[in-house]
Amino acid sequence: MPVFLHGLTTAVPDPRYEQDWTCDLVQEHATRRRGVRRIIRSIYRNSGIRKRHSVIDDWSDEVRDPLFFDSDGGLLPTPGTGRRNEVYTREARRLFVDLAQALVRETPGIAASDITHVVTISCTGFFAPGPDYHVVRALGLPGTTQRYHVGFMGCYAAFQGLRMAHAFCRSDPDAVVLVLSVELCTLHLKFTEDTDELIAGAVFADGGAGVLVSAREPRPDARIPALELESFHTELTDEGEEDMAWTIGDQGFRMRLSTYVPEIIRTNLSPVLANLLERSGVERSQVDHLAIHPGGRAILDKVEATLGMAEGGLAASRRVLQEFGNMSSATILFVLDELLRGGQVRSGDRVLAMAFGPGLTIESGLLRVH
Repeated sequence: MPVFLHGLTTAVPDPRYEQDWTCDLVQEHATRRRGVRRIIRSIYRNSGIRKRHSVIDDWSDEVRDPLFFDSDGGLLPTPGTGRRNEVYTREARRLFVDLAQALVRETPGIAASDITHVVTISCTGFFAPGPDYHVVRALGLPGTTQRYHVGFMGCYAAFQGLRMAHAFCRSDPDAVVLVLSVELCTLHLKFTEDTDELIAGAVFADGGAGVLVSAREPRPDARIPALELESFHTELTDEGEEDMAWTIGDQGFRMRLSTYVPEIIRTNLSPVLANLLERSGVERSQVDHLAIHPGGRAILDKVEATLGMAEGGLAASRRVLQEFGNMSSATILFVLDELLRGGQVRSGDRVLAMAFGPGLTIESGLLRVH
Protein backbone atom coordinates (compact mmCIF):
# COMPACT_ATOMS: atom_id res chain seq x y z
CA MET A 1 0.00 0.00 0.00
CA PRO A 2 1.60 3.31 -1.05
CA VAL A 3 1.95 6.10 1.51
CA PHE A 4 2.21 9.74 0.46
CA LEU A 5 3.53 13.03 1.73
CA HIS A 6 0.63 15.32 0.78
CA GLY A 7 1.32 18.75 2.19
CA LEU A 8 4.56 20.53 3.03
CA THR A 9 4.98 23.95 4.56
CA THR A 10 7.91 25.88 6.03
CA ALA A 11 8.32 28.91 8.29
CA VAL A 12 11.09 31.03 9.79
CA PRO A 13 11.13 33.73 12.49
CA ASP A 14 10.90 37.33 11.28
CA PRO A 15 14.32 38.56 12.50
CA ARG A 16 16.91 38.00 9.78
CA TYR A 17 20.61 38.66 9.87
CA GLU A 18 23.05 38.98 6.99
CA GLN A 19 26.05 36.69 7.32
CA ASP A 20 28.55 39.53 6.90
CA TRP A 21 26.91 41.48 9.74
CA THR A 22 26.94 38.44 12.01
CA CYS A 23 30.60 37.83 11.21
CA ASP A 24 31.49 41.35 12.33
CA LEU A 25 29.46 40.95 15.51
CA VAL A 26 31.16 37.68 16.48
CA GLN A 27 34.62 39.05 15.74
CA GLU A 28 33.97 42.05 17.95
CA HIS A 29 32.68 40.14 20.96
CA ALA A 30 34.35 36.71 20.78
CA THR A 31 38.00 37.67 20.86
CA ARG A 32 40.63 40.39 20.68
CA ARG A 33 43.21 38.13 19.08
CA ARG A 34 43.85 38.89 15.43
CA GLY A 35 44.59 35.28 14.54
CA VAL A 36 41.24 34.09 15.88
CA ARG A 37 39.47 36.94 14.10
CA ARG A 38 41.03 35.76 10.84
CA ILE A 39 39.69 32.27 11.52
CA ILE A 40 36.23 33.71 12.18
CA ARG A 41 36.28 35.65 8.90
CA SER A 42 37.34 32.53 7.01
CA ILE A 43 34.58 30.40 8.58
CA TYR A 44 31.86 32.93 7.77
CA ARG A 45 33.05 33.84 4.28
CA ASN A 46 33.30 30.20 3.23
CA SER A 47 29.99 29.13 4.76
CA GLY A 48 27.91 29.44 1.58
CA ILE A 49 25.33 31.38 3.62
CA ARG A 50 23.97 34.83 2.76
CA LYS A 51 21.49 35.27 5.62
CA ARG A 52 19.83 33.40 8.47
CA HIS A 53 16.72 33.83 10.60
CA SER A 54 16.60 33.78 14.39
CA VAL A 55 14.14 34.21 17.24
CA ILE A 56 16.77 36.42 18.89
CA ASP A 57 15.48 39.96 18.44
CA ASP A 58 18.09 41.88 20.48
CA TRP A 59 18.74 44.22 17.55
CA SER A 60 15.15 44.94 16.53
CA ASP A 61 13.39 48.23 17.23
CA GLU A 62 10.79 46.42 19.32
CA VAL A 63 12.98 44.01 21.28
CA ARG A 64 10.89 42.13 23.83
CA ASP A 65 13.27 39.80 25.57
CA PRO A 66 16.98 40.59 25.04
CA LEU A 67 19.30 37.66 25.56
CA PHE A 68 22.76 38.93 24.69
CA PHE A 69 22.70 42.72 24.23
CA ASP A 70 21.06 45.62 26.03
CA SER A 71 19.36 48.56 24.29
CA ASP A 72 22.68 50.41 24.03
CA GLY A 73 24.43 47.51 22.32
CA GLY A 74 26.29 46.43 25.43
CA LEU A 75 26.92 42.74 25.99
CA LEU A 76 24.74 41.27 28.75
CA PRO A 77 25.94 38.50 31.08
CA THR A 78 26.00 35.17 29.23
CA PRO A 79 22.51 33.64 29.55
CA GLY A 80 22.25 30.23 31.20
CA THR A 81 20.57 27.18 29.74
CA GLY A 82 17.36 27.80 31.69
CA ARG A 83 17.07 31.35 30.38
CA ARG A 84 17.60 30.21 26.80
CA ASN A 85 15.07 27.41 27.21
CA GLU A 86 12.45 29.90 28.42
CA VAL A 87 12.67 31.63 25.05
CA TYR A 88 12.65 28.26 23.27
CA THR A 89 9.47 27.21 25.09
CA ARG A 90 7.62 30.36 24.09
CA GLU A 91 8.83 30.65 20.51
CA ALA A 92 8.90 26.95 19.58
CA ARG A 93 5.36 26.42 20.86
CA ARG A 94 4.13 29.29 18.69
CA LEU A 95 5.97 28.06 15.59
CA PHE A 96 4.76 24.46 16.00
CA VAL A 97 1.14 25.64 16.22
CA ASP A 98 1.50 28.06 13.30
CA LEU A 99 2.91 25.31 11.09
CA ALA A 100 0.15 22.87 12.04
CA GLN A 101 -2.58 25.39 11.30
CA ALA A 102 -0.99 26.38 7.98
CA LEU A 103 -0.71 22.75 6.87
CA VAL A 104 -4.37 22.04 7.55
CA ARG A 105 -5.39 25.26 5.85
CA GLU A 106 -3.25 24.72 2.75
CA THR A 107 -3.65 20.97 2.11
CA PRO A 108 -6.81 20.23 0.10
CA GLY A 109 -8.83 17.19 1.09
CA ILE A 110 -7.46 16.96 4.64
CA ALA A 111 -9.16 18.63 7.59
CA ALA A 112 -7.97 18.86 11.18
CA SER A 113 -10.62 16.30 12.15
CA ASP A 114 -8.91 13.76 9.86
CA ILE A 115 -5.62 13.79 11.80
CA THR A 116 -5.06 10.64 13.86
CA HIS A 117 -1.39 11.03 14.85
CA VAL A 118 0.86 13.98 15.71
CA VAL A 119 4.66 13.62 15.60
CA THR A 120 6.81 16.57 16.72
CA ILE A 121 10.58 16.83 16.31
CA SER A 122 13.15 19.08 17.96
CA CYS A 123 16.62 18.93 19.52
CA THR A 124 17.10 22.56 20.57
CA GLY A 125 14.95 22.73 23.72
CA PHE A 126 12.54 20.95 26.04
CA PHE A 127 9.20 21.58 27.70
CA ALA A 128 6.26 19.53 28.93
CA PRO A 129 3.44 19.31 28.16
CA GLY A 130 5.30 19.28 24.87
CA PRO A 131 4.64 20.71 21.41
CA ASP A 132 2.59 17.64 20.48
CA TYR A 133 0.13 18.49 23.28
CA HIS A 134 -0.16 22.14 22.26
CA VAL A 135 -0.72 21.23 18.60
CA VAL A 136 -3.54 18.87 19.55
CA ARG A 137 -5.16 21.60 21.66
CA ALA A 138 -4.71 24.33 19.03
CA LEU A 139 -6.26 22.21 16.26
CA GLY A 140 -9.12 21.08 18.48
CA LEU A 141 -8.18 17.42 18.08
CA PRO A 142 -9.63 14.83 20.45
CA GLY A 143 -7.65 13.80 23.51
CA THR A 144 -7.40 10.30 22.03
CA THR A 145 -5.11 11.57 19.23
CA GLN A 146 -1.86 9.61 19.29
CA ARG A 147 1.08 11.88 20.10
CA TYR A 148 4.83 11.34 19.84
CA HIS A 149 7.89 13.55 20.25
CA VAL A 150 11.26 12.83 18.62
CA GLY A 151 13.84 14.67 20.71
CA PHE A 152 17.55 15.37 20.66
CA MET A 153 18.44 13.30 17.58
CA GLY A 154 19.85 16.16 15.54
CA CYS A 155 19.86 16.99 11.84
CA TYR A 156 18.59 13.63 10.57
CA ALA A 157 15.54 13.43 12.86
CA ALA A 158 12.98 14.40 10.20
CA PHE A 159 13.58 10.98 8.68
CA GLN A 160 12.54 9.40 11.99
CA GLY A 161 9.28 11.34 11.84
CA LEU A 162 8.65 10.26 8.25
CA ARG A 163 9.48 6.63 9.10
CA MET A 164 6.98 6.70 11.95
CA ALA A 165 4.31 8.26 9.75
CA HIS A 166 4.95 5.66 7.05
CA ALA A 167 4.61 2.81 9.57
CA PHE A 168 1.40 4.24 11.06
CA CYS A 169 -0.20 4.58 7.64
CA ARG A 170 0.87 1.11 6.51
CA SER A 171 -0.73 -0.42 9.60
CA ASP A 172 -3.87 1.74 9.42
CA PRO A 173 -5.04 2.85 5.93
CA ASP A 174 -7.23 5.55 7.53
CA ALA A 175 -4.38 7.18 9.46
CA VAL A 176 -3.46 10.81 8.73
CA VAL A 177 -0.18 11.80 10.38
CA LEU A 178 0.95 15.35 11.07
CA VAL A 179 4.76 15.58 11.28
CA LEU A 180 6.29 18.85 12.51
CA SER A 181 9.90 19.88 13.04
CA VAL A 182 10.99 23.12 14.75
CA GLU A 183 14.58 24.01 15.63
CA LEU A 184 15.76 27.22 17.32
CA CYS A 185 19.49 26.62 17.07
CA THR A 186 20.60 30.24 17.49
CA LEU A 187 19.42 30.31 21.10
CA HIS A 188 22.64 28.44 21.87
CA LEU A 189 24.93 31.11 20.42
CA LYS A 190 28.18 31.67 22.33
CA PHE A 191 30.86 34.30 21.95
CA THR A 192 33.95 32.13 22.30
CA GLU A 193 37.28 31.28 20.71
CA ASP A 194 36.42 27.57 20.55
CA THR A 195 36.57 26.50 16.90
CA ASP A 196 33.68 24.01 17.12
CA GLU A 197 31.45 26.64 18.69
CA LEU A 198 32.50 29.19 16.08
CA ILE A 199 31.61 26.79 13.24
CA ALA A 200 28.24 26.01 14.83
CA GLY A 201 27.54 29.70 15.36
CA ALA A 202 28.33 30.42 11.72
CA VAL A 203 25.99 27.86 10.14
CA PHE A 204 23.06 27.09 12.44
CA ALA A 205 19.78 28.97 12.17
CA ASP A 206 16.11 28.84 13.21
CA GLY A 207 13.15 27.48 11.29
CA GLY A 208 10.39 24.92 11.14
CA ALA A 209 8.65 22.70 8.61
CA GLY A 210 5.77 20.28 8.56
CA VAL A 211 4.15 17.61 6.41
CA LEU A 212 0.94 15.61 6.29
CA VAL A 213 1.27 11.90 5.51
CA SER A 214 -1.46 9.40 4.62
CA ALA A 215 -2.34 6.51 2.31
CA ARG A 216 -4.93 8.63 0.51
CA GLU A 217 -4.54 9.11 -3.22
CA PRO A 218 -2.87 12.42 -4.14
CA ARG A 219 -5.18 15.26 -5.09
CA PRO A 220 -4.81 16.98 -8.49
CA ASP A 221 -5.51 20.39 -6.91
CA ALA A 222 -2.65 20.15 -4.41
CA ARG A 223 -0.33 23.18 -4.16
CA ILE A 224 2.74 20.98 -4.64
CA PRO A 225 3.17 17.45 -6.05
CA ALA A 226 2.73 14.60 -3.60
CA LEU A 227 5.68 12.38 -2.75
CA GLU A 228 5.32 8.64 -2.30
CA LEU A 229 7.50 7.38 0.58
CA GLU A 230 9.12 4.37 -1.05
CA SER A 231 11.90 3.22 1.30
CA PHE A 232 14.30 4.34 4.03
CA HIS A 233 17.79 3.36 5.07
CA THR A 234 19.90 4.19 8.12
CA GLU A 235 23.64 3.73 8.59
CA LEU A 236 26.12 4.36 11.40
CA THR A 237 29.67 5.12 10.31
CA ASP A 238 32.63 3.43 12.02
CA GLU A 239 34.06 6.83 12.95
CA GLY A 240 32.67 10.22 13.84
CA GLU A 241 31.13 9.68 17.26
CA GLU A 242 33.31 12.45 18.67
CA ASP A 243 33.18 14.66 15.58
CA MET A 244 29.47 15.48 15.63
CA ALA A 245 27.80 15.65 19.02
CA TRP A 246 25.16 17.70 20.86
CA THR A 247 25.37 18.07 24.64
CA ILE A 248 23.77 20.24 27.32
CA GLY A 249 25.94 22.75 29.15
CA ASP A 250 25.35 25.39 31.79
CA GLN A 251 25.34 28.13 29.14
CA GLY A 252 23.18 26.53 26.48
CA PHE A 253 23.60 23.41 24.39
CA ARG A 254 27.05 22.70 23.01
CA MET A 255 27.45 21.51 19.44
CA ARG A 256 30.60 19.76 18.37
CA LEU A 257 30.99 19.94 14.61
CA SER A 258 34.56 19.18 13.68
CA THR A 259 36.16 20.04 10.37
CA TYR A 260 36.62 16.30 9.74
CA VAL A 261 32.86 15.68 9.32
CA PRO A 262 32.76 16.35 5.53
CA GLU A 263 35.58 13.83 5.01
CA ILE A 264 33.79 11.18 7.10
CA ILE A 265 30.70 11.68 4.97
CA ARG A 266 32.77 11.44 1.77
CA THR A 267 34.35 8.12 2.70
CA ASN A 268 31.01 6.58 3.70
CA LEU A 269 28.67 8.07 1.10
CA SER A 270 29.15 5.60 -1.76
CA PRO A 271 28.64 2.39 0.26
CA VAL A 272 25.63 3.89 2.06
CA LEU A 273 24.07 4.89 -1.24
CA ALA A 274 24.79 1.46 -2.73
CA ASN A 275 23.11 -0.25 0.23
CA LEU A 276 19.99 1.88 -0.06
CA LEU A 277 19.63 1.33 -3.79
CA GLU A 278 20.29 -2.41 -3.53
CA ARG A 279 17.70 -2.86 -0.79
CA SER A 280 15.19 -0.82 -2.80
CA GLY A 281 15.87 -2.56 -6.11
CA VAL A 282 16.69 0.76 -7.76
CA GLU A 283 19.58 1.60 -10.09
CA ARG A 284 21.59 4.80 -9.62
CA SER A 285 20.44 5.90 -13.08
CA GLN A 286 16.82 5.76 -11.86
CA VAL A 287 17.41 8.55 -9.31
CA ASP A 288 16.43 11.85 -10.90
CA HIS A 289 17.04 14.34 -8.07
CA LEU A 290 19.10 14.58 -4.88
CA ALA A 291 17.85 16.38 -1.78
CA ILE A 292 20.86 16.55 0.54
CA HIS A 293 20.83 18.10 4.00
CA PRO A 294 23.09 21.18 3.71
CA GLY A 295 24.97 20.78 6.96
CA GLY A 296 27.56 23.14 5.51
CA ARG A 297 29.06 24.08 2.17
CA ALA A 298 31.96 21.65 2.57
CA ILE A 299 29.51 18.76 3.04
CA LEU A 300 27.69 19.63 -0.18
CA ASP A 301 31.00 19.98 -2.02
CA LYS A 302 32.09 16.50 -0.85
CA VAL A 303 28.76 14.93 -1.85
CA GLU A 304 28.89 16.55 -5.27
CA ALA A 305 32.48 15.44 -5.90
CA THR A 306 31.99 11.91 -4.57
CA LEU A 307 28.94 11.27 -6.75
CA GLY A 308 30.50 12.92 -9.79
CA MET A 309 27.63 15.34 -10.14
CA ALA A 310 27.50 18.13 -12.67
CA GLU A 311 27.45 21.71 -11.41
CA GLY A 312 23.97 22.63 -10.20
CA GLY A 313 23.04 19.08 -9.20
CA LEU A 314 22.54 20.19 -5.61
CA ALA A 315 20.96 23.53 -6.44
CA ALA A 316 18.04 23.09 -4.05
CA SER A 317 20.32 22.22 -1.14
CA ARG A 318 22.68 25.11 -1.86
CA ARG A 319 19.78 27.54 -2.19
CA VAL A 320 18.40 26.54 1.22
CA LEU A 321 21.86 26.84 2.79
CA GLN A 322 22.36 30.27 1.23
CA GLU A 323 19.01 31.73 2.29
CA PHE A 324 18.34 29.94 5.58
CA GLY A 325 21.48 28.22 6.88
CA ASN A 326 21.40 24.89 8.70
CA MET A 327 18.13 24.55 10.69
CA SER A 328 19.00 21.07 11.97
CA SER A 329 16.15 18.54 11.51
CA ALA A 330 13.85 20.95 9.66
CA THR A 331 16.37 21.64 6.90
CA ILE A 332 15.80 18.55 4.73
CA LEU A 333 12.10 19.44 4.52
CA PHE A 334 13.08 22.93 3.31
CA VAL A 335 15.19 21.26 0.60
CA LEU A 336 12.28 19.06 -0.50
CA ASP A 337 10.03 22.12 -0.56
CA GLU A 338 12.55 24.02 -2.69
CA LEU A 339 12.83 21.07 -5.06
CA LEU A 340 9.07 20.62 -5.46
CA ARG A 341 8.36 24.31 -5.97
CA GLY A 342 11.29 24.87 -8.32
CA GLY A 343 9.48 23.47 -11.36
CA GLN A 344 12.18 20.89 -12.12
CA VAL A 345 10.40 17.74 -10.96
CA ARG A 346 7.92 15.74 -13.01
CA SER A 347 5.45 13.02 -12.17
CA GLY A 348 7.30 9.74 -11.84
CA ASP A 349 10.65 11.30 -10.91
CA ARG A 350 12.49 9.66 -8.05
CA VAL A 351 14.14 11.76 -5.32
CA LEU A 352 16.94 10.51 -3.08
CA ALA A 353 16.92 12.44 0.21
CA MET A 354 19.75 12.25 2.72
CA ALA A 355 20.71 13.86 6.05
CA PHE A 356 23.57 13.52 8.53
CA GLY A 357 23.67 13.78 12.31
CA PRO A 358 25.35 12.81 15.57
CA GLY A 359 26.88 9.40 15.72
CA LEU A 360 27.81 9.86 12.86
CA THR A 361 24.44 8.84 11.45
CA ILE A 362 23.47 8.89 7.78
CA GLU A 363 19.73 8.69 7.07
CA SER A 364 18.35 8.39 3.56
CA GLY A 365 15.11 7.76 1.77
CA LEU A 366 13.71 7.25 -1.71
CA LEU A 367 10.66 9.30 -2.67
CA ARG A 368 8.67 9.30 -5.91
CA VAL A 369 6.91 12.35 -7.32
CA HIS A 370 3.20 11.99 -8.12
